[in-house]
Amino acid sequence: MSDNTQTEQAKAILSQAELIHSAETVVAAVTRIATEISEKLSETNPLLLCVMSGGVPFAGQLMTQLLFPLEFDYLHVTRYGQETFGGALSWRVTPSTSLEGRTVLVLDDILDEGLTLAAIVERVLASGAKACYTAVACDKDNGKIKPLKADFVALSVPDRFVFGYGMDCRGHFRNLPAIYAMKDN
Repeated sequence: MSDNTQTEQAKAILSQAELIHSAETVVAAVTRIATEISEKLSETNPLLLCVMSGGVPFAGQLMTQLLFPLEFDYLHVTRYGQETFGGALSWRVTPSTSLEGRTVLVLDDILDEGLTLAAIVERVLASGAKACYTAVACDKDNGKIKPLKADFVALSVPDRFVFGYGMDCRGHFRNLPAIYAMKDN
C-alpha cells in the first residue's frame, strides 16, 4: 500500500471519528493527576518509566508538571503492533537504569485489558524495585475484570477503539492532542 493511500485512509478514519476528550480536557486531567502523583511520590526520587510508543505524549506532558527530583527511562513492550486488537506480548526494549531498590512509576497511554501493564509491573518488581506505581492517560471502561487497577488515571474512555494522545490507529495519529473513537461499524 502506498504512503498516499495510507494517508488518505487515515484521514478518512479521523473524519468519521467521534471526539471523546478534547485537548483541553486532556491537559486538565493530566494536571490533576500530576498533583496526585506529586502528593504521593515527591519524596521518593522515583524512576519514571515511559511505555513506548504510546506513553510518550502523556509522559512528556506529565513530567513537566512534576517539580521534584526524579529520573526517567523507558521500555518498549506491545500487544498491538499495527492491529486494532491485542496479541502476544512483544518485549522490545527494557530499561537501562537499574530498578533495584527504586520507587518506579510506569507511564502508559491506556489501560485496556490490563495484561501489558500487569506484565510490566511484574517485571519491574522482579527486577528489584521496592515499589511500582502505574499512571495511565486513559482507562478503558470495558466492564472486564483487569489484573490490576492503575494508581493514577487521567481519563476514562468508552469500550471502543480509541486513538490520539499517544494511541495510534493503524500506525497513525499518536500525535493528536485530543482523544477520538473510531466510528462503530
